[in-house]
Order: sequence, then structure tokens, then C-alpha cells
Amino acid sequence: MKRLMTSTALAAMVMAMAPAAMADTFSIGVSNTVQGNGWREQMICAMRTQARDSGMVDRLVVAHRNTDAAGQLEDLRNLIEAGVDAIVLNPSSPDALNSAIEDALEAGIVVVAVDQGVSADGVYILSNNQEEYAYLGARWLFEHIGGEGTVVYMRGAAGTSADNDRHNGFTRALEAFPGVSVAHEVHTGWQQDRGKQQMLDFLATGIPFDGVWTSGIDNVIVDAFVESGAPLVPIVGADNAGFVSQLLSVEGLEGAAVTNPGSVGGAGITLALQVLQGDAPEDMTVLVDPVLWENVTEEGRAMIEAAQNPNLDPDWPVSVTVPGWTTYTTEEIIACEGPA
Repeated sequence: MKRLMTSTALAAMVMAMAPAAMADTFSIGVSNTVQGNGWREQMICAMRTQARDSGMVDRLVVAHRNTDAAGQLEDLRNLIEAGVDAIVLNPSSPDALNSAIEDALEAGIVVVAVDQGVSADGVYILSNNQEEYAYLGARWLFEHIGGEGTVVYMRGAAGTSADNDRHNGFTRALEAFPGVSVAHEVHTGWQQDRGKQQMLDFLATGIPFDGVWTSGIDNVIVDAFVESGAPLVPIVGADNAGFVSQLLSVEGLEGAAVTNPGSVGGAGITLALQVLQGDAPEDMTVLVDPVLWENVTEEGRAMIEAAQNPNLDPDWPVSVTVPGWTTYTTEEIIACEGPA
């Protein structure tokens, strides 16, 4: 699904700055600031695999580490210095990277932001619809607890545009259910161990609550309940393989998974190559809309059973491809091999 976020004239301007000669192969830089998170690892593997599968990338320069916006600025400037034709990044901030992004665009480098957006003009954005992701899961949770009660609200990384967008979606759902309130709110930083400990700490307080909404830190939250012996409450997470499996196997667990494929990273590689070849989409922003799978109806359980994949790392989303944007197989993304 494509939605217009900037003018067609701006798209034409960006194309004018792209390399004029249509080369047979290209050099692409990648920048990511969260390492060790299953979603981000799948994103990187999707980038490597799609670059290789395309046959059009002869060099993939990957900056993949745990850092902040200042560190990502440094990584982006290093990629510019490396002379890449395009940069595909998962931005740590919607605004703090603009100076380096503008330098890249002035150098004729195509810039694609995946997973979350930036405020700099001239950047293509390919992202899961983060606001709708939060809204779908929160609405299901609030309805499932009967429109009354309290929930634990486990957010992502503070200050990122994805977390801000998800907060907007969660808030929109909350406004529609005045009988529901937040018992506890934390930022997990999208770190599994951190999120699990935060849940264990809150369970230890004994404060009652009726459900949990998580920003993709989900299977470890179920683990926290099981290990602590606390009674299960409805839990909403993403389509991570471990959580999808738990929705079918953990006795007494009621919950829902909202799709959020890390494979948008591979889709971002495809988009960058399209722009480099002079075949840019008309719209500067492409949004992938999510789907919700719940385990409380026969139809919902059937959808989960069809989606689960025991071959995946439990922290990887089961949505390993983005139809129309990625061309690799499941086996290839698991292998995680980039251009030779």
C-alpha cells in the first residue's frame, strides 16, 4: 500500500540527484543502531539476502552496531566517504540524522529509510504502518478484557519515530475505551533481556492488572509469567516466531500477534535499486499494513498455525518476506548471506 507523503515534484528532484548512468551493479550502504534484537537481525539478513538475490549489488557496506544518534551520524558519514550509490538505514531519530542525510543527497546518494521515517526532505521511506500496528493490537486487547481494567504498556525505544507512531496508535485505541487505563508504562528499548526483567520487576510488586501490550518484546514476557508463576493475562505482541508458537502451546495464554515483518529491510534494498535504475515509485512513502492473528477463535488459531515456522529463531518475525518487494526464499534469509 502506497501513500503520498511528499510531492511528486520532490520525487522528481530526488531522481535528478540520483546517479545518471544506469550501471549494471551498485554499491549500497546499510546503517542500523540496534544489535542483538531478533527483529533487527532479520532486517539485516533480509538486506544481505535481497542484495545478493537481486544480482545488482556488487558491494554491501554494513554498519550494524548498538549505538545512538551520534554514532549513527558517524556511520552515515563513513558510508558517504565510502562512495556508496545508496544508503538504506533504520534511523535512530526522526530529526537528529538530517545533516548527514542532506550531505548524502547532495552527493547524489539515494537514501531509503526503513521501519521508521525521518523528517529530512528527499528520503524514500518504506515502513510497516507503525500506528496501525499499535492500534490493531491495543483495540483487540481492550475489547478482549471487556472494555474495562488496567494494562501494562511496554513501549520500544524512546525518541524513535516508530515508538512515537505506535504511541499515537495505542493512544487512539485508549481514547475509544475510557474504561481502560495504564497501570504501568516502560520503554524496553526493544531489548529482550531488559523487557523480561521489567516484567518480572512489575509482577513482583503484586499490583493487579488485566493485560499486557508489548512493542514486539513478547515471547520473553510470556516467559516472565511462566517462570514467576504469576497468573497469565491476555498479551499482545508481534508475529515473532517464539510468541506465535506460545499462542498455540502455552496453556491458558490468550493473546494476539500483529504482523511487523523485519523483511522491510530487504524491501528497502529493492526500493533503492529501483530508484538507482530510474524506476522510482511515484510516492516517496510506502507503508505495509499489518494483520492481527488471535488465538481465541478457531479461525484465528488456524491463521497462527499456518504462519508458524519452527525453523526460525524465536525472536525472528514469521513474516520473512514482503510480497512484491522481496524475491528470496525462507531458506536463503535464514542463511543470511550477502553479495559474494
